[in-house]
This record gives sequence, structure tokens and C-alpha cells, in this order.
Amino acid sequence: MSFKDHFSAQAATYAKARPTYPPALFLELARLAPSKALAWDAGTGNGQAAVALAAQFERVVATEPSAAQLAQAAQHPRVTYHECAETAPMLGDASVDLVTVAQGVHWFDRTKFYAEVKRVLRPGGAIALWTYALCVITPEIDAAVLRFYNGPIGPYWPPERHHPETGYRELDFDFAEQPFPAAAMALEWTLFELTTYLRTWSAVARFINQNGFDPVASLEAELAPLWGEGLRKVFWPLCGRLGRVE
Repeated sequence: MSFKDHFSAQAATYAKARPTYPPALFLELARLAPSKALAWDAGTGNGQAAVALAAQFERVVATEPSAAQLAQAAQHPRVTYHECAETAPMLGDASVDLVTVAQGVHWFDRTKFYAEVKRVLRPGGAIALWTYALCVITPEIDAAVLRFYNGPIGPYWPPERHHPETGYRELDFDFAEQPFPAAAMALEWTLFELTTYLRTWSAVARFINQNGFDPVASLEAELAPLWGEGLRKVFWPLCGRLGRVE
């Protein structure tokens, strides 16, 4: 399997703890598509983007190579899930209006994936890839999270993590490019919700597997006096690439 699977082990936590994408993003992507008949969400994970697309499209095909992730996928009458990676053999030539990959294309064999996108997109069809890196809360909390990111778990990040860190600006992209819609995720979280999210990071899972203990616990103790009681606003700016086929 060319798709690099870093998330099966924590699939249940991933489904519960990952932030959700803004509905306005999917509304804008649907507006840019030639019609709203069919979308393909590749690397769908637990189906978060696929279900959001179903609010705009008549049918959504969602593909994901991890059976563990698919077991956690949100069900929707207009979404069908398939266990596969960079290709979608169930889709016909020139049949798709929009292809999306949310926080995942940096793990793909993109040569293989882009060839499949060109096969399935209809003329004028669009491809949208997006990602996010570290969240923004307060300068003090952000600095502590960044030290954790680069420090104890830094050596456990795979090299592909470079692409989210640079907002996909250096990602190879083989399509006629257009500006990506401005978008951000925003939630109100407790400290517990933040640290649960941090435990879905692939580097954290790899650290625990190799060292036998949870590195987030010490960060949680450091953050507690900075966080205080209750909720804080958490932001993730989204970056992406948007293109079309002629």
C-alpha cells in the first residue's frame, strides 16, 4: 500500500477529537464545481469531509485505505465508503465534479493520485487539497505546544509533515491553479479536549509505541496553569491548493 497509514492505531480517538472543517468551505467548493452531482473525497479517514460534502452534493464517494478508520466513519445516505487509496476504480471516466483531500494528500503517491484525478474529473471539474498545522490559542500556550512539537516528539514526525508545516505551498500540484478559498477552523475547547486532540498526532502515537509512556501528560501539566478553568477559543487556519481540469 503506497498510502502511508499513520492513524489506524488511534482511529477511535481520531474520530472523536479531530476538529471539524467549516461548512462555508464546502459551500464555496460546491459553487466552484461544474455541477453538484458527484464528489470524491480521497483519504477520507473517518468521513468528516465526506459527510460535509454530502450537504452540497447529490452523491459522495469516499475512499480510505485504513479499515480501522472506515470502521469509525460517520454514516450518511448520500456517502458510500470504499477501502482503497489513491485510485477510485468504482468511478467512471469524466464523471466527478469535485475531488477533495482533507489533511491527507501529503501521504499519497501523488503521481498515481493525480493521474486518477484527471481520469475521473469532468471538464471544468475541480480538485481541492487542504491542510492545517499547529493551532492558535494564546502566545503562551502556543509557545508551549510548539516546544512540545519540536522537542520530545520532534524526531517522531515523518518527513511528509513538512508539507502541512509549509501550508502545501511546496507541494507538487499538476492542475491549472486558482486561489484557495479563505477558511479556518474555530472551536471552543477545554484543556482536556486539546490534549485528547494532541494524542491523535502520529508522532505522539509513535513516541508512545517506542518509549512506553505518554509524552502529552507532562505538557498537560505545563499547560494547566496557563489554561485556567473552562473553555478557550482554538483556531486552525486552513491552507490549500485549488485547481481545475480543462
